[in-house]
Amino acid sequence: MTRNNAPRKKPGTRILHTLLMVFLVLLLIVFIAPFILVIINVFKSKADITSNPLSLIGKHGIILDNFPDAMEKMNFWTVSMNSTVVTVSATILTVLFSAMAAYVIVRNPRWKAGAILFALMIASMVIPFQVLMVPLVSVYGGIFGVLNSRITLILMHVGFSVSLATFMFHGAIRTSIPVELEEAAEIDGCSKWRTFWRIVFPLLKPTVATVTIIDAMAFWNDYLLPSLVLGRKELYTIPIATQAFYGTYSTDISLIMAALLLAMLPILILYLFLQRFIVAGVTSGAVKG
Repeated sequence: MTRNNAPRKKPGTRILHTLLMVFLVLLLIVFIAPFILVIINVFKSKADITSNPLSLIGKHGIILDNFPDAMEKMNFWTVSMNSTVVTVSATILTVLFSAMAAYVIVRNPRWKAGAILFALMIASMVIPFQVLMVPLVSVYGGIFGVLNSRITLILMHVGFSVSLATFMFHGAIRTSIPVELEEAAEIDGCSKWRTFWRIVFPLLKPTVATVTIIDAMAFWNDYLLPSLVLGRKELYTIPIATQAFYGTYSTDISLIMAALLLAMLPILILYLFLQRFIVAGVTSGAVKG
């Protein structure tokens, strides 16, 4: 079809399209405004932020001491290493356990125990964490005495996130991985274990990337669960360590801005690296027509 013969949009359609674009731009500004404010104020003194937080440069000029001061006060390298160990370990375990569980459930539709387990996983997704946190601390702290441990925190993260990840892998395997590929691999002599890792798992790359970014962001930014599990300062993660800047009578907001920027940079870089897989990972679990 040539350009001259191309159908023209009706005036009403163009108006709706314009209004939709304006609404989306306003929504983008609302969501990105806090991030922009952090970047603007991170190079200002406390007095400049308090007097005029919207100015690009404060009266005292560009302040670079906020970053080393914030890093020293929050013991940045120690808490960032703790956050990295917890986030990476919990994310890897969640991806591996969820992918394997979803594969077993999908490829064994007559297995009633698998169907019941999957139904329980779906049901557990609607239970708020606030309902479980008091019994969690009472049981694991008072009875078993396993709190104040990175391993405990990692396993708790995996336990709370594996249901959603299994649900996503379940949809991806059921709709995007043909059974014929596995049957051909079985004819060639591949075991179920080898078929999963050599055939199925590589085809789940979009879903793996999606689960990775969702869980990594959740683990890295989580404050409530680490604050309940970790009591020793040497085990603190970044969200807990930022509480050092909040005093009883005063708050050094310039150091808080620097700490927030330092905390969000690693996960922001990970998101930018994996964002192209997110849409593909979410839609890979959709029902095909």
